[in-house]
Amino acid sequence: MSHDTLYEVHDPRFRSLIIENARLEQLHTGCRWAEGPVWFADANQLLFSDIPNQRMLRWEPDGGVSVFRAPSNFANGNTRDRQGRLVTCEHGTRCVTRTEPDGTITVLADSFAGKRLNSPNDVIVRSDGSVWFTDPTYGILSDYEGYKAEPEQGARNVYRLDPETGELTAVAGDFRQPNGLAFSPDESTLYIADSAASHDETAPRHIRAFDVVDGKTLENGRVFASIDKGIPDGMRVDTEGNVWSSAADGVHCFAPDGRLLGKILVPETVANLTFGGPRRNRLFITATTSLYALYVTATGAQRP
Repeated sequence: MSHDTLYEVHDPRFRSLIIENARLEQLHTGCRWAEGPVWFADANQLLFSDIPNQRMLRWEPDGGVSVFRAPSNFANGNTRDRQGRLVTCEHGTRCVTRTEPDGTITVLADSFAGKRLNSPNDVIVRSDGSVWFTDPTYGILSDYEGYKAEPEQGARNVYRLDPETGELTAVAGDFRQPNGLAFSPDESTLYIADSAASHDETAPRHIRAFDVVDGKTLENGRVFASIDKGIPDGMRVDTEGNVWSSAADGVHCFAPDGRLLGKILVPETVANLTFGGPRRNRLFITATTSLYALYVTATGAQRP
């Protein structure tokens, strides 16, 4: 894709975040639904999910793509905790897991109020070690991205897992289908996507913002931004507080005030993205069948 068809500039501020002559690179293809990219700087590699194919893949700059885990229990979103361990949302087991340094897998959460979770979708870890994740029903709607089942939970919640006690708390329960989530650089705001329009055209296709109180609860929920093409799925925040969201036509970048700055146009529907590379200035994009990468001038935010 040439640079003149790669970007849509909606606000002059977007030009300071992109490299005009950078090229969108297709690093891998052949997935059924690529998701959940997470960068491991210490290993110089990216892990990502291929949900329907029941596998997690590993991309290395010099080695290309190899299988990291298969079967993957229909793994979706991934992140790292404060100790550098992999944390994964699994549709198949309807739980959130942690991969220990020796490769063993620990279940962090699989039920709430005595009932099975729906299908954990995306996950982040705050600087205090708490694990926050969304629990829509996508993984139990059919046998394509999980195992078809009736939901046991009365809502599609967003949860916080306490790092000390292991207690699971529902911090938001009024979403139709909560999806990607990301903290602002100072962790005072939590952004959460509602992607329910994927199955109902009249449903939300927006990102909501919440004030984080004492690192444990959410208040003042409001619509931060809406996606005009497709739905918001995974998202990331840069060091300046800009929100980079997935969409049907690419990656949409929003300023902290919610204004659309611009778009990176991608030839496939984008599911998720993350900042990586040695300087966290390379945007890795999982889009339907493929993994793409693009250098930008923005830098991905890291937890304090």
